[in-house]
Amino acid sequence: MKKIRIALVEDHDLTRVGLRTALQQYDELEVVGEAANAVSGLRLLEATQPDVAIVDVGLPDIDGIKLTQQLKTNQAPEVVPKTKVLILTLQHNEELVLAAFAAGADSYCMKDVKVDHLLKALQVTAAGNSWIDPAIAQIILQQARHRQAKVSLKALEAQTVPINAVGPEYSQMIQSSPLTERELEVLELIVGGFSNAGIAKELYITVGTVKTHVRNLLEKLCAGDRTQAAVSALRCGLIS
Repeated sequence: MKKIRIALVEDHDLTRVGLRTALQQYDELEVVGEAANAVSGLRLLEATQPDVAIVDVGLPDIDGIKLTQQLKTNQAPEVVPKTKVLILTLQHNEELVLAAFAAGADSYCMKDVKVDHLLKALQVTAAGNSWIDPAIAQIILQQARHRQAKVSLKALEAQTVPINAVGPEYSQMIQSSPLTERELEVLELIVGGFSNAGIAKELYITVGTVKTHVRNLLEKLCAGDRTQAAVSALRCGLIS
């Protein structure tokens, strides 16, 4: 079985050593290098091209969000697969979470995560999907709910949502298939962990109608599942 190649960018020596030691316990993981700051971290990532880079936000020279943005910008289009970024930090305030995903982070995980959950996050991220710490999902939901005031039911069904995407691929995706306000409401509830039945109850619609909205929503956001839909929405600027 092909190992998942991991690089660590973490300035705290004890944390970095602890991470390396924990990850080396798993046969399916390989730690290919580590760095204590963003400048050396970028050099490391460009040289080793790991499957996943675990990046701390609070680096001493350039913060982890700017490092992530720079890495994603520098990655050549022809390079496949590209290095995924898993933000690992003690900080989970709204501004940092949204900025991290806008910069191109693939997953966001708290440092107090259990090791087996970190393994799962790395596996999901390496596979090209996104892993979001449960505490982070609530932040996304709150931001979405306060985005704008409720409008009438008729307007919800007809009005589309203007989106300022952060990249041409997302801009093209949304311009071709804009979300309706009803789909935005469904997205908010998906992020909040609601089941189809729960969404139907909240919005006073049938489960069948919810399934249709979810299917259309995932298709428009080119998302394979609900977590991917939330991350795509952040990157598109749908949740800002």
